[in-house]
This record gives sequence, structure tokens and C-alpha cells, in this order.
Amino acid sequence: MVDIDSHTSKRTGVSRRSFVKAAGASGVAVGLAGCISTDGGGGNGGGGADTDTPINTEAPTEDITVQWAADTRVGNAKEEVFQALRDAGLPENITVEIIAGSQVTDNRQAQYQQWLGGDRSEPTLLMMDSGWTIPFIARNLLQNFSKSLPSEMVSTIEDEYFQASVSTAKGTDGDLYGQPLFPDFPTMQYRKDLLRNAGYTDADFETWATESMSWAEFSKVTKEALDANDVKHGYTFQANVYEGLSCCDFNEFMTSYGGAYFGGRDNLFGPVGDRPITVEEEPVLDAIRMVRTLIHGEDDEHSLDGITGKVSPEAVLQWTEEPSRKPFTGGDAVMHRNWPYSIVINGAEPSAENDQTGFGEDLGVMPIPYGVTPENAKYEGTGGPVAALGGWHMTMNPNATDKKKQAAVQVLKTMQDEQFQLDLFEIIGWIPPRPSLLDSEQAKQVPIIGRYLDALKVAGENAIPRPVTVVWPQQSGKIAQEVNNAMAREKTPEQAMSDLASQLEQTEQNA
Repeated sequence: MVDIDSHTSKRTGVSRRSFVKAAGASGVAVGLAGCISTDGGGGNGGGGADTDTPINTEAPTEDITVQWAADTRVGNAKEEVFQALRDAGLPENITVEIIAGSQVTDNRQAQYQQWLGGDRSEPTLLMMDSGWTIPFIARNLLQNFSKSLPSEMVSTIEDEYFQASVSTAKGTDGDLYGQPLFPDFPTMQYRKDLLRNAGYTDADFETWATESMSWAEFSKVTKEALDANDVKHGYTFQANVYEGLSCCDFNEFMTSYGGAYFGGRDNLFGPVGDRPITVEEEPVLDAIRMVRTLIHGEDDEHSLDGITGKVSPEAVLQWTEEPSRKPFTGGDAVMHRNWPYSIVINGAEPSAENDQTGFGEDLGVMPIPYGVTPENAKYEGTGGPVAALGGWHMTMNPNATDKKKQAAVQVLKTMQDEQFQLDLFEIIGWIPPRPSLLDSEQAKQVPIIGRYLDALKVAGENAIPRPVTVVWPQQSGKIAQEVNNAMAREKTPEQAMSDLASQLEQTEQNA
């Protein structure tokens, strides 16, 4: 990695090869924004600790070790991460021990439920998926930061961090239970070289970096490039029956058309059992019709007018992140929707000597296309270039000892340092949790991903969380199954969403 200034030259970041190896260590997961969680975590468990007592925030005077449950990416870069913490002011007498958990978010969720539900005092800090933090809050298993941390730490998070991320770390009481570590936003990646063959120019690519195009235009552009080049696929994405379809890909399709699962953003996090179920509405049906057209063509009896068809393979109905990425990385697709980790892979310079694939600066990145503009969307905060929100938070074990909590506060305070957040962006590729940092010169100079900050910023400003509540783990699987049924033409869009509405109603009322 490139040394940015004298501060960061104290250490070197991990290589792209090390990063990709860390990211892919467990196969399909690669920490993909929490989009493979389907397990509710099981039971209510624990909840016996006092989560609200203020913590002594003075730095401890004795040597102390804080355990941090993180993942393999942190574990593989622990020396660089630890040095970044020291550079940002972590006291010398505090040591951070990394517990590198599974990259599969389901496994981490189950492990945390076992630890916290069993009143275990270690680890003190836990890196928690934004997609399932709220159920842990609802079960009273996390330290309440609003009640126990200094007000200036809480206000920094609430005032300066990506608001969509912050919303997934709050309880129904409005209190904060997590500190965003990094957000994750998907974008649309594309091959500039293939699009040049279809008549598009650098001026188009520059516009697309920040100005989203409609799905109608996107499908037309993709088909033109598909016809002008010898490639198999136009657009690859993820539509298997898994969390990634319900939380992310379909959430984006639906919200970009102005639709919602539960009547808009105001009802994302409840109240369960007392919110409308709106999956049978026309914007949701249009989103399904659009995807059916992309896959099956304009002759499909449930196609959507204006969409150019047959640009996506039927295989997307079985694909998650990695299976959908590989055809694009392998040179067999024009467009690809995925998370920032794959930008690092696809934007690398190809090198036969180092066995690296990538397209270098021929990789383009743009925001996700839109179905309708925000002005024409039914619900406020929908329409436009919607990006599903992923990412992870830092949370605290309320069962930890007072001394451990005291030291953990110093770690959390250090992690709020802007330089630390920029260092982490360089070391691991995690997007800083402050939108303002994406405008910094240091961020722009981070290899590969630094070229695409404008598109990532648009994605962050238009991020949509999944509707996480205590019943979301049950609802997510039902959504994924019925949406997949409709996209696969096993049911009509109307029948699939009618069946889904009944199932969602049942889970809401049984909660």
C-alpha cells in the first residue's frame, strides 16, 4: 500500500493479495455486509447484567488486556490495526487481544448469543453485524452507550457518522448500543472497455460515477454492450434464497421503485404487529417484473414495459456474492452488483506473474440504478439510487468487569479518531463511518478503492437498512423464498406477494 503521510508511514498495510486471502478465507462469506444471516440467534437468554450503569472513563493505570471479538480480516492484519490504535492514542498499558471469529455472519451471531446469553464476561468488545444488532438490543444483551458512555462520545456518533448505520445500533428507546466501525454499501461495477466497444466514452463514465441511471437505461446500455462484445452475461447479481436477497438485492430493487416491506422507512424497526404490510403494492410488483424481464426477456407475461430483457442469466437465482462475482472477475460479464471488497479484487492491475486478475482503471463503478425518482416514490426516503446497508458495529459485553469496561472505553474512544478510521480504510479496506472522510485526500489515495469514493458516497447517502426486528430472522427467509419463486416464474408476482403478505402477517401477530 502507498504511504500517505508521515503518520501512516510508521507501518505498512497488508497487500492486496493478503487482503483478498483474508476476505475469502471462508469461502462465500467474505464478511459480506451481514447478508448471509438467517438465524435468529435462538432464545432470549441472559439479560441479567446491568446495561445502564455509567462506566469510569478515566484511563486505567494498571496494565490490562481487552478481548475484542472481531473477524479474520482483523486477525490477519492485527499488527497493523494495533499500531493504528497506538498511533491514534490508545494508552500504552492497554493491550487489545483479537479473537478472530468466523467470516460467516450466521456463525458469529450464534457464538455471540451463546456468550452473552450465558452471562460470560469475556470478550469485552464485540464486532457485531449491523444486520442483527437490534435483536441483541431487544434482548437486553448489550451495554447501553447512551447511559454509560460520556455524552461527547455518544454525540460524536449521532452527529458525525452515517445516519443509516447509526439507526441500526439504536433501541426502541432511542438509546445507542453500538458504535459503527464501518458501513458497507453495494455499487454497480462495470467494464469500461466493453462499454467503449458499444460506443460509450469516458465522459459517460464520469457522469455515471455520481449520477445514477434508471433501470430502463441500465438494461439498454447493458444489452448494447452484451451485443457488442464476446461475453456470456450482461448483468450479474445475487438472487439465491438467502438473506442477501431479502436484506439487500431485492430490498434495493423494491425500494428503488418506491416500494417497501412495511410501509416505508418509518416502520423499518417496528412496531412489530402494528405496522402495515405493503408487499402487495404496485411498486413491489414492478420491481419483480423488472427483474423477471432482465432474466427471462420482454416476452415474459409479467415483464415490465421499458426494460430491455435477457441481460441476466437464470443462474442468478442460485447465486450469492462469490458465485456472482467470479464470472465478472473472469471476464464474462459487463455489469456486476456487489460490495466494496470486490472492487478491490476487480480494480487491481492484472498480473500473470502474481496470478492476479483485475481490470485496473478499466473497472468502472456507479451507484445502483433507480426505478422511480424520489419525487415519484410512494414512501418518503424511497426511490432513487438505493443501496442496501451493510457493515459492522463495535458493541460492549455488559457482563464484563468494571475494569475491563473502563479499558474498553479507551479503545472505543480511540476508534473514533479520524486518522484511525482512515488507517483502517487503508489496512483492510473498510469504509470510514464518517461521510466527511470520504472527501479527504488520504482516502482518495488509498490504492484501488480510493478511485471510486464518489460512487461509494452516493451509495452511503442513499443507504436503506433491512427491517431488523426480533422477527426479521423468520421473515427474511420467507421473503427470499417468495421473491425467488416469483423471479423464477414459479409463481406470478401477485401470487407470490399475496402468499408472502399472509406469512409476514402471521409472524408479526405471533411475535
